[in-house]
Formats: sequence, C-alpha cells, structure tokens
Amino acid sequence: MPSQFSLFCSTLALAAFAGTTIRPAQAQPKTQPNIIFVLADDLGYGDIGVFHQNARRAANDRSRPAHFTPNLDIMAAQGIQIPQHYCSSPVCAPSRASFLLGVHQGHANVRDNQFDKVLEDNYTLPRVLKQAGYATACIGKWGLQGEESPNQPNGFASHPQNRGFDAYFGYIPHAAGHAHYPKEDGKRLFDGSKNVVAAYDGCYTTDLFTARAKKWITEQETVKPKQPFFLYLAYDTPHAKLEYPPCPFPTGGGSRGGVQWLGTPGHMINTADGKPDSYCHPDYVTATWDDDKNPVTPKKTWPDVYKRYATDVRRIDDCVGDLLTLLKDLKIDSNTLVVFTSDNGPSQESYLPENNEANFFGSFGPFDGIKRDLWEGGIRVGAIARWPGRVAAGRVSPTPSAFWDWMPTFSEVAGLPAPARSDGVSLLPTLQGRGTQNPSRLYFEYSVAGKTPAYPEFAPAHQGRVRQQMQALRLGDYIGVRYNIASHADQFEIYNIIKDPQETNNLAKDPKFAALQQQLHDTVLGLRRPDTDAPRPYDDEFVPSVTPEHTTKGLTWNAIQQPAPWVAQTTALKPLSTGLTPRLLWPKLSPQANEIQFSGFIEVPKDGDYTFSLSTSSKALLRLHEAIVIDADYGYQPGSEIKGIIKLKAGKHPFNFSALKVGTTVPTLTLKWNSAGSLPQEISDTAFSH
Repeated sequence: MPSQFSLFCSTLALAAFAGTTIRPAQAQPKTQPNIIFVLADDLGYGDIGVFHQNARRAANDRSRPAHFTPNLDIMAAQGIQIPQHYCSSPVCAPSRASFLLGVHQGHANVRDNQFDKVLEDNYTLPRVLKQAGYATACIGKWGLQGEESPNQPNGFASHPQNRGFDAYFGYIPHAAGHAHYPKEDGKRLFDGSKNVVAAYDGCYTTDLFTARAKKWITEQETVKPKQPFFLYLAYDTPHAKLEYPPCPFPTGGGSRGGVQWLGTPGHMINTADGKPDSYCHPDYVTATWDDDKNPVTPKKTWPDVYKRYATDVRRIDDCVGDLLTLLKDLKIDSNTLVVFTSDNGPSQESYLPENNEANFFGSFGPFDGIKRDLWEGGIRVGAIARWPGRVAAGRVSPTPSAFWDWMPTFSEVAGLPAPARSDGVSLLPTLQGRGTQNPSRLYFEYSVAGKTPAYPEFAPAHQGRVRQQMQALRLGDYIGVRYNIASHADQFEIYNIIKDPQETNNLAKDPKFAALQQQLHDTVLGLRRPDTDAPRPYDDEFVPSVTPEHTTKGLTWNAIQQPAPWVAQTTALKPLSTGLTPRLLWPKLSPQANEIQFSGFIEVPKDGDYTFSLSTSSKALLRLHEAIVIDADYGYQPGSEIKGIIKLKAGKHPFNFSALKVGTTVPTLTLKWNSAGSLPQEISDTAFSH
C-alpha cells in the first residue's frame, strides 16, 4: 500500500498533468509532515554521544573526560545518524543564512563574519513551505536582521517575519545570543517585533525557547490540527557565555512535564523561579579526571568551565527529549520530521577567566579544527533525523550532505519542487533508504584572522596554521583544502576524508593526484559568484572552459508541469516533452507545460568579462557551469532588464537556462551578451551546442 506522502505526490503529479493549478495545502494537508529543525550553537560533532562521546567514555581513559547526551542518543536510535553532514560555514551567521536560503557560501549574500547583515530577500525555507500550506515559526537566535529602523516592517530590514516566518520569538541581534538570561544579562527579547524582556525574570534561554516552542506546537495542533507546520528552533547555547541553568530540569516531558510555558510576568516559564546561573548537573558536580596522565597521582575535579559546558549541552539534550515527548503526547510524532544539528564546530569561548578549550572533551571528534576552521572539525557537524514510520530506525548513513540540502528535502516532503536557485539536493532517498540519492555539492569558503589552535591532538601541520582566506571542496571521498590563500595558483591540500578523517596525509604531493588538483582548481571557479563584501584572491580568475567529446548545434529542452510559482528544480519530475532548438525559443507545447529547461553549451570566442542581459515576460534563471549568473525569479518585474557579469575563458561552457510561464501567455525570452567594450547583442545560434 502506498504511503500517504506517495499518494499526495501522485495527486500533485496527476493534477499537474491535467494542467490544473493546485495548492498542496488545499489538496490533502493531512499527508504533509510537520517539520522541526533544531539547531544548536557551537556544538561540536564530538559533543554528541553517538558520534563521539560514548566511544570516548567507553575507552575509560581518565585523562580524556566525557559527557552525556542520552536523549539525542535515543533520537538517533529511533531515526538515522548522518555523520557526514556539513554546516555551511564555520561561524554562525553565514551558516544560518545558507540554511535559510538553500545555497552554499559561493552564492549566499552573508559570508565571512557578516553578523547582523540583511538576509537576501529571496526564496527562503519558510517562504517555500508557506507556499505548500505550512504555518511557520522561528524561535531562538536570528542574527540576520539588517538595519534597525522604525520605518522597516517589524523594526528590522530582514526581521524573521519579513522573510517568511508567521511567528518569531527570541534574540534578533546576534550579540544578544552571547548571554542566556535575557533580563539579567540586559538583552532585548522579541515577541514578534516587540521587546518583551521586562516580564522575563530568571529565564534561561534553552528552557525559554523550548517552552515557547512547545506552546506554539500545542497551539497549532489545537487551533489548526490539519495544517502542517515548520518550526526552526535555533538555540543560542552552548555558545559564548557559559551560564548554568537555574535549577534541575523538570521531571517528565511533553504536555504535562518538562519545561512549561506559564505566561505570568516574572514567572513566564516553570524554571524561572530558580537561581540564575546556579545549577550544575549532578553527573558533573564531582566529576574528576587524570589531568597529568599519571594514574598514581590523585585525580582532579573538572574545572568549573567544563562543568558548565557539559551541563549546558545536557540541558539542550533534556530539551530535545522534552520536545519529542510532546510530539508523542499530541499523537503527531509519526507525522513529524525532526532534524537536529549544529551551526558550526566547537569554540573556545566561555566569557569566563578560563577558556573553554575544545580538546577537554574532544568536542571536535576525530577531526582537527574548531569554529572558524575549514578543517573537518570546523564544518563537519553531523545530523540526526527522526520520522517514525518514514525514516527507519537505527540506521547510519554514509552519504555526505550539507545545510543547503534541507531546502530541497523539506520542499519535497511538503509536495513542492525546490527553487532552481537552490544549490542543494533532496536527502529524502537517504532518509527513507530508498531511491537514488543525488550527490550533494560540498563547497566552502571563509576568511578570518587567527590560527588553528595548537592542540596536541591536532596534526603538527595543522597546529597554529594561519587561517585568513580559506576554501574547501569535497569530491567523492576526497577533499581539497586551502588555507591563507594568496592566489588561485595556490595548491589544494588533498585528503581521503574517509580513510583519513583527521586530514594528516596530504596526497597533493603524489603525481597521481595532479588531475584531481586541476579538477579542484577548475571546479571552484565555476560554482560560485564573487561578492564585493567578501573579496577573494580568486575573484578575478576566468572560469575555464570544458572540452566535451562531441557536440551538435543547438540546445536541448525539456518541458515540464510543476505546481510551484518559482523556477523549479525538476530532477524528480518527468518531462512532458523534449526537443532541440537553435536558440532560446519557447516551443509550441501543450498548455500543461509551464516550465522549460534549456541546456547545452555556449561558445565563448575569447577570454573576457561577459555581461548577460535578460528581458522576459516570465521568470527565469541562468547558470553557467553551476554559477548563478541571472536570477530573474523572486521579485523580478516582468519585462525589465536584469544583468549578470561573469569572467569566462574562451571555449565551451555548460549552459542551463530555465523559464517559468507566468499566466497563460507564451513567454518572451530575450537574452543578450557582450564582452567588455562591445555592444549587447542577441546570442547567435552558432554559439549554442549540446
């Protein structure tokens, strides 16, 4: 018997084939799962029990202390572990921006250390899911708000509710998330656009955000039980100021236990009556370790900074368990996909006299690097997904993936194709263990001053490594990494990340990897766009051409029907018809087809800066190689001209152009180009091949 989700997708496909305009929420809303994305702040891969801490504890080496995440371990046992899951960037704001926009750091508008920058006004995860009929809420840390002004809707240029969320509660400026008692620490706390902190005495944010999330979920199921929901629960711990919770975690969980929303000023949640910054988890109060690696000398009690860190992580663990219990109490756990991960690797921050050194618990796991590194420890964060009945329990996926893959994944489970501008792929085949999983594009770039810590656990070549401009690209089992880049000629270090997860054996010196070295150099130029706010040493390089074995004149096209109002990813949709065309011409089609995809190559006559100019009565997206050159979709005014400039070497370049018909009129498509010093002209038929 097909699942409800399969039936829902079949309904969409049949309606699309019949030419019917359909909104999924009006079709069969019960079939769409709820989605909860839980994001910790600066939690290392190695801090999760099933990923590292359990094995560390089992080794019984008293010089290597360990802590516990029992509820996350249960979640992993009930779902799937994704240990090769990467965040977008080794620091919070760009990492979260890429997640919300569904693009990697070569396309995101928030890069490097651009905290509090306006989040691009484009298709975001909540906007996509709202189109599928979802209620959407963001609870927790934001840090992507842009300018604050009374003239801005909701007070900030890109307030969460200006980017697709129906409801918001939490910290908006990122620095507020450096402390975890809003009132006592003098931070603003927002309910929508209103600062409500005056009523929130004694509220520890991990508890507060969880209680508010439980309240919102319960209200959704009470008021609109047939409407699916998307909750982005963005914790601000264990990041920065390591503050203890105010009291033990309340017993039980869910509807009747755990943290509870009371709603009384001064007593907003049931843990607010405790003493702020006072409660150490009993597992860690008297915990000791062998500080000098000498079994004869007395063991020492853990320093307070690490008791705090372990307690803060345990509190997140308690809250996740509480949340999962609520889903069971509400009888919606079998129709709720929950994902847990972290925004980047572990940090050294504590806001205390003593640093929180990430090697005390081995928070970076079996890798080198921490927050702000492009070694695996800075960007490999792992993920756990739970969806009873849909995601088989107890599995560990070997599939590499990244934050921008959640846009296509959540879009697919909601019943819509993702926007074509997304750099991700759907992970539904991985989650459900069936079908063909398309490979994820794993690309990273970041720049920051400082050095990799000189931890003795790290490879000597990594200790104290100057960071500055960094770049990484994973291709299959291999990853290329560059630190302190001076020019594009700088060589990538190459590691077999499966056999050598610590990245100790640099294969770049082996002549057998010369072809891979060239592939890394060429590929990184063709999948990103320069950003003047985050300049790179390779921004002025020309994208190299390709040499296909055989080509024929013209472009191929696929005509499809899809239900989204955006230019869509359509790899999962069967074309209604296909054909060849000498240029960008909307072919004569049945009325059912509303999106055309043209693909092939464009021949560039000489090296140069090429400006592509598009005017269309529809919506469209142009990629050369994988780089987005023109995005005439969200906010595009039909008939207006939009331009994109890209540096290209002479020769053939992969060309992919998609257009969505708006209304019933056959779209006009006018794409011109010119190199520096020449006038724009329509692209000649002789330039196209396939």
